[in-house]
Amino acid sequence: MRLLTFQRNGRLALTIDLLDNVPPYAILSHTWGKDEEEVTFQEISLGQGTDKPGYRKIEFCGNQAVGDGYMHFWVDSCCIDKSNNAELSEALNSMFRWYQNAERCYVHLADVSKGKSNDGNMAQLTWKEAFEKSRWFTRGWTLQELVAPSVVEFYSAEWQRLGDKQSLTQQLYEITGIPMRALQGTPLSEFPADELMSWSVGRQTKRGEDMAYCLLGMLNVYLSPIYGEGKEHALLRLKEEVAKRRRRDGGGKMGANLGSNEARIAPHPSAVLPFGRDSDFVERGEVLNEIDRKCAQPGSRTALVGLGGIG
Repeated sequence: MRLLTFQRNGRLALTIDLLDNVPPYAILSHTWGKDEEEVTFQEISLGQGTDKPGYRKIEFCGNQAVGDGYMHFWVDSCCIDKSNNAELSEALNSMFRWYQNAERCYVHLADVSKGKSNDGNMAQLTWKEAFEKSRWFTRGWTLQELVAPSVVEFYSAEWQRLGDKQSLTQQLYEITGIPMRALQGTPLSEFPADELMSWSVGRQTKRGEDMAYCLLGMLNVYLSPIYGEGKEHALLRLKEEVAKRRRRDGGGKMGANLGSNEARIAPHPSAVLPFGRDSDFVERGEVLNEIDRKCAQPGSRTALVGLGGIG
């Protein structure tokens, strides 16, 4: 992988392609604008593209990384030579690991504004409503960018910090349906493959095949990308590879209950009852985690007992 760093003159530069001894680095997660707005590998290599809207995101990531004590950072739009098919294939199969190994992941939410208000509570309410509806939660690739890094920090369109994966766990669970224990660092190998794939239902990618490729790292399998094969064929290849891995590993959760098509992937039972946030609601994090743990057990049934109306 190549990393970005600031030179002494303040200009950005790419490192050589690093195989071993990768230094600590931060990483950016974002939603892409129009292709012509994003800075490419070739433009960074030539010192160009600084007038593009996408350059602001790269600059923000670099400055934030330096402020946090890291001299290197990675941005998907410009650290991969996408004209090189072999490099692109390696990048797609390594992406999850690159996010997982990052010291910090900065999420830039271009459609979430932390507006100013004389009433601080009203301003907070406004950005939280926008946060729940952000396009970032609808994209395929951002799924692994949420679950892979241990530290994920969210920033508004104005580059103001909104919170992190730890402080926003409850909201992230309500928005995505991803179990809280997964958001809190439980290894993905503890979840059945069909459940992992269910987290991507409703998300979209610009190219259909990427709905399969964006799940490679989460499922711990490898595929050579074939753009043009179509979404259904790519998902079929993915499921076949997961089944092969299961046979090699002697069974287990990884290949459990893989359906023959996307429609048969059912959501996790603890993720199908979202509820609106109430100002008087008292969080019961320990109880939620226990429910989540029990619902993840195959064939389990859990009953909640108590007086009606007390949550």
